[in-house]
Amino acid sequence: MTSTQPATDRPRFASRTPRINHVAMSVPADLLDAEHRALLTGFYGDVLGFVELPTMTQDRHRLVFQVHQVEQFLFLIADDPPMSCPRLDHWGISVGAESELDDVLARAKAWRARDDRVEIIDKKTDDHGVLAITSIYVRFLLPMMVEVQWWDYKDRP
Repeated sequence: MTSTQPATDRPRFASRTPRINHVAMSVPADLLDAEHRALLTGFYGDVLGFVELPTMTQDRHRLVFQVHQVEQFLFLIADDPPMSCPRLDHWGISVGAESELDDVLARAKAWRARDDRVEIIDKKTDDHGVLAITSIYVRFLLPMMVEVQWWDYKDRP
């Protein structure tokens, strides 16, 4: 079997195809105080469009972002020791147009101009022939970066 052939021995789900719905990270409690929550909601809201779910917020304990749909979210929880990982560990989202990727990059760069803790890995394209994947990476205060991808299927009009 190749990766393009359907697997016959794996579970089937009749209602819908399962999908990833959240990412969870442990962070220091101080990162979830009012000041830092405002910074996090500002950056991730302005740059990526994430929205805090205030009913889930607990000062110095928990912050949850809706990632464009209520069933997709980023869950931040205070823990000691907090998560640590190498710089390039990340999770990803995709956008539907290169212009949207460029807009995210521009907003991240505007944030970085006023706060040097914003990390950006600039735009790069990996061309696979029928598909080119263009991506950027951004991070602000959290242990993991967010990769934002645009998939250009070249055989589509």
